[in-house]
Amino acid sequence: MLRKWYARWMYTWETALTTRDENRVVRPMEWGFEWLDDVLRAQGTSAAKMPSDPEQAESQMAVLNEFIIRSSDSFFSYRPPTDYRLEMRFPELFPTNVRPETLARDAKLKARAEAGKLKPAEFLRFTSPVRTPYPENDLVNARWYPAPEEKQAGKPKQAIIVMPQWNADAFSHNALCSVFNRFGVSALRLSKPYHDIRRPAELERSDYAVSSNIGRTISALRQAVVDIRCCLDWLEAQGYEQFGILGTSLGSCYAFIASAHDARLQVNAFNHASMAFGDVVWTGQSTRHIRKAFEDAGMTQQRLHTLWSAISPVSYMERFAAHAKKVLVIHATYDLTFLREYSLEVVRSFSDLGVDFVSKVLPCGHYTTGEPPFKFMDGWYLGSFVYKAFRDLADSRVFSRHGEPIVEDELVSR
Repeated sequence: MLRKWYARWMYTWETALTTRDENRVVRPMEWGFEWLDDVLRAQGTSAAKMPSDPEQAESQMAVLNEFIIRSSDSFFSYRPPTDYRLEMRFPELFPTNVRPETLARDAKLKARAEAGKLKPAEFLRFTSPVRTPYPENDLVNARWYPAPEEKQAGKPKQAIIVMPQWNADAFSHNALCSVFNRFGVSALRLSKPYHDIRRPAELERSDYAVSSNIGRTISALRQAVVDIRCCLDWLEAQGYEQFGILGTSLGSCYAFIASAHDARLQVNAFNHASMAFGDVVWTGQSTRHIRKAFEDAGMTQQRLHTLWSAISPVSYMERFAAHAKKVLVIHATYDLTFLREYSLEVVRSFSDLGVDFVSKVLPCGHYTTGEPPFKFMDGWYLGSFVYKAFRDLADSRVFSRHGEPIVEDELVSR
């Protein structure tokens, strides 16, 4: 009886949190072949030659996904940026909702900055190798949290890339970065494509990261994965040797696929995870406006599953498991955005493939993870795992250089 009451209460709370924002927009479904024109040209065709007939277009998009999966090394490859730079500026909120309390917080931050009462922060900036029609989106932004030198003494230099959730404001997950600094782990809090300072002026929310435009959504994930790998390159150039990544919700999908394609990411924390991108969009409360667009176009869940298979973790599970990694996966029992059944598929897959992982369960939902007391439980799981994983990594004396594990005893002979 008590369990049923708690479940009803949690689902009611979760639903209230996922429905309070009234600026979600239902946009028409689009195939978006133009966002993947370079991939089509590698197949000997182009976006201009794609069929307009819906049935034929769907077939071509499915084939394109299969091609991307087979050639994912090429799809997620890049030319290293040449314009890395650190800049100082006042941090801004970049809210994605229009709730009065959020707008008031944003106004207060701006007033403090104008009055010189806000401390400037340091940001890594560079041009993304994956280009879009939006210059602001293509200028990558990552808030830099270098660990104090005394905390890094006596061990390899360690750093973690932090990827917050979809539609996160620019302050989300910053506290975690400060916690990691206490462990002697530096952190780059990476703004995802179309998020905070990278968001095009025409948007209130980070809609172009996940939308009913199939090709653009694939392109956004590609850009995120490449941006992560570019951040690793910069960190290596600063002398860092051991690397991790933490992703929440959409950020966990980006983090997983990046890690599957880059062996340097040895510490992995996935905060809410699922196997298939399309299944989450179709069944999640927070993406109901996107599902509406697909339903209006006659789409089904299984067909969408196929059309986004190239950006689904399930397509790269074996690749991920092929490299030694320390992994944490967290899911929530009452999650209405990443359904529990989909998260359990991740856990089972990790177990079947022999991944070195820890599984933690939160007694809440997706959005309620950000509410007390659950956010403290989540923070404890994340913080304690990252601390122990990096400590063990340092103790093992295994360094990662350009994706190739090198045992310290072998360094003399190389």
